[in-house]
Amino acid sequence: MTTTTPPVTLDDVRSAAARLRGVAHRTPVLRSRTLDALAGADIFLKCENQQRVGAFKFRGAYNAASRLTPEQLSRGIAAYSSGNHAQAVALAARELGTTAVIVMPEDAPPSKRAATAGYGAEIVTYDRYTGDRVAVAEALAAERGLSLIPPYEHPHVIAGQGTAALELVEETGPLDTLIAPVGGGGLIAGSATAVKGLHAGTRVIGVEPEAGDDTKRSLEAGRRVTVPVPRTIADGQALHTPGELTFSLNRRLLDGIVLVGDDEIRDAMRFAFERLKTVLEPSGATPLAALLTGRAGPLTGRVGVILSGGNVDAERFARLCGTPR
Repeated sequence: MTTTTPPVTLDDVRSAAARLRGVAHRTPVLRSRTLDALAGADIFLKCENQQRVGAFKFRGAYNAASRLTPEQLSRGIAAYSSGNHAQAVALAARELGTTAVIVMPEDAPPSKRAATAGYGAEIVTYDRYTGDRVAVAEALAAERGLSLIPPYEHPHVIAGQGTAALELVEETGPLDTLIAPVGGGGLIAGSATAVKGLHAGTRVIGVEPEAGDDTKRSLEAGRRVTVPVPRTIADGQALHTPGELTFSLNRRLLDGIVLVGDDEIRDAMRFAFERLKTVLEPSGATPLAALLTGRAGPLTGRVGVILSGGNVDAERFARLCGTPR
């Protein structure tokens, strides 16, 4: 009898946690009696909006970048991202004494672009609706001899992202359910690897915007499915195809995917601001939207929720949340 070792394991997540100790923030876990009552369960919110660069992405970017050889670091790093991974790679490069070149869509939120440049990265833009960011970044990396760190399609990135869920379980104990957003699938793949590696019975539910349901469709089809480039306020989840590596993990580990609409995401951002006193970007609010709408299904026991990021400038936040429906 032969067994196949998955590309990312609990030991990989633990190794990433050791590498990130003292570099990444150990983010707080927020509780709310109001939310517990609404959900009918004990809710534990992992606040990755308070991570360095304002999102979980720093975990995976630093874990991957820190494993490059001195020669690779001397040549620099390349990445492609709509914003949070861009900032994360830029900061990781600065921490490790090297340079970064980031391929970003022309319509990336200005605050994310400014923050990426502020960490010292060079920015190269493309049109997300007509261009291929992977092809642009790969060509750039080959031309300049840079090491490419993708936003999710990399085992060290996935393992690094899983440290958020590892920390959550270390603080709260075993979870009955974990809910996390799904974009390229790296966060939830790493998170599911961590929580199911610790407690096999934990259910893992992913949340996508209605306009970007590529992972849900792919899981239903049993193969990777491509959808039109999503037009959604959840820019961090505006992807059209799951990653090959992340999908190989998620089709084995996830117990389901639920969808939320843009108006429901706005409501969740507003709830977080008014009732939880915390700021979430649209992608970071999708798991909370799934809770508030009941889309995550009947919940009991201990439920972990990863609030993945809070990178939204004041003007955009006001525009999205200023007027209730």
